[in-house]
Amino acid sequence: MIDVVLPCLDEAASLPMLLTRLPSGYRPIVADNGSTDGSAEVARLHGATVVHVPERGFGAAAHAGLLVATAEVVCFLDADGSLDPQQLPRVAGPVVNGLADLVLGRRRPTVRAAWPWHARVGNRVLARRLRRRTGVPLRDLGPMRAARRASLLGLELRDRRFGYPLEMVTSAAAAGWRIAEVEVDYAPRTAGSRSKVTGTVAGTARAVLDMSRVLAR
Repeated sequence: MIDVVLPCLDEAASLPMLLTRLPSGYRPIVADNGSTDGSAEVARLHGATVVHVPERGFGAAAHAGLLVATAEVVCFLDADGSLDPQQLPRVAGPVVNGLADLVLGRRRPTVRAAWPWHARVGNRVLARRLRRRTGVPLRDLGPMRAARRASLLGLELRDRRFGYPLEMVTSAAAAGWRIAEVEVDYAPRTAGSRSKVTGTVAGTARAVLDMSRVLAR
């Protein structure tokens, strides 16, 4: 069994598709970060474990889901419908098979509109800075990722905002982890869902600022 943490804020429109497309052996944990659209109820109806996270922030939700997980291997997946749960084995496989300690899904847009220009530029800048700091040849700070639960907890990640995914990589690199990248499809998010990061220029700027603070530590 593999646990899948889905940080969630108002994603009722995309959750049914995501939760019904999870591969066999993958167990969903929806970390609800204060949704007002019934996301928690939708998640429960589709068999997910729901954890309510009162502290606002992507990292707060992601880490709360990690704490609730019990499987040896844990995946993280955005809840906006832009990533296909059927491709989770691509990122989990190398961890399960002992070939890598942390695997990120490098996003390959299925259509150009899936990845707005401002988000693409922000990701490229941060990935370049990350490569310079850690020497890890990553091209994307992919939101679909996998690692062993006990090892992740051992990193003692502190960021509770958008810097959490980047802190995971920098801390893993500092600990000597084997970090790998595999390609995954990146599609337009579900109708009615808007990314809190890539959906607007302001959202992207906020995420870049949070991640820059992590790199500056």
